[in-house]
Amino acid sequence: MFEKLDDVTAKYEEIMYKLSAPDALPRDKYMELMKEQNDLAPLVEKYRSYRENQKEMEDALELISAESDEEMKALARETLSEAKEKDKKYEEELKIMLLPKDKDDDRNVIVEIRAGAGGEEAALFAANLYRMYVRFSENEGFKVETTDVEETGIGGFKYVSFMINGKGAYSRLKYESGVHRVQRVPETESGGRIHTSTATVAIMPEATEVEVDIDPKDCRVDVFRASGNGGQCVNTTDSAVRLTHIPTGIVISCQDEKSQIKNKAKAFKVLRAKLYDLERQKAHDKEADLRKSQVGSGDRSEKIRTYNFPQSRLTDHRINLTLYSLDKIIDGDLEPVIDALTAADQAEKLASVEEG
Repeated sequence: MFEKLDDVTAKYEEIMYKLSAPDALPRDKYMELMKEQNDLAPLVEKYRSYRENQKEMEDALELISAESDEEMKALARETLSEAKEKDKKYEEELKIMLLPKDKDDDRNVIVEIRAGAGGEEAALFAANLYRMYVRFSENEGFKVETTDVEETGIGGFKYVSFMINGKGAYSRLKYESGVHRVQRVPETESGGRIHTSTATVAIMPEATEVEVDIDPKDCRVDVFRASGNGGQCVNTTDSAVRLTHIPTGIVISCQDEKSQIKNKAKAFKVLRAKLYDLERQKAHDKEADLRKSQVGSGDRSEKIRTYNFPQSRLTDHRINLTLYSLDKIIDGDLEPVIDALTAADQAEKLASVEEG
């Protein structure tokens, strides 16, 4: 591990040297080195802190063996004890930072939520999930753009798709794909019985035009008049776009923008993400038998989480996490859940590397 960290530090210092004379570099090379420097900086800084702490341990040991003053020895022992604690922590953090990074982590994401079993109650739950992700994204400093929504009469969503734009959006939301289950007394239920409903969430990293080349001949574009929200803002022109990808049968609708051109561009973004995701799913299926880490495996049919409103309880079944703060979570405070999933995934990958 330390040999690798020394190599990373040497590479980082070489990059810093090259960046010290930016005029000697072509712009694209300069931008490439800047990105590499930004990616390596946290690891190099952590390793430097680790080495400084090691030096502190050595100095404390030297002082304990050489010093005759008992008070000074006691202070040195205290310093050594604190440094040993830090040493363990730094080693664990460095191991995690050296794990292979998911190449999609820094990407924007496209999210789809579909109401599942449970009729109107499932649609209301889908709307709850949408608002939860929007508020979480805003808290993280991401920007949300809705692309398409199919509403029900009383505030539910049969279907909603939206983009979350921001560096690291995929790394924060990639564990959310799967079936989400809700247990609560529906507003529409007069008998007060608890119902169970579901909604499916799909999280897809945004793909570039270079990564997914779409032949325009493979697509049919239809335009139609966008529906308004509650009778308001109904478009008077055919600005909404329905995009059909003939080889796969994927259909994308986009009616968020007032401009047909903007809606078309968004629809192609969503289609690229879906096609990219299909390829990722194929690759995942091929390696599924070999994969030891199952957290965030992306299986859309997997029941990943239960939201129990009567008990104010959230349970994530993949990592046996139970939290009794459902009101806060459904209001966008997803951080404790996502941090726990990230930590579990890193621990499994780390165990897999150590076993290997």
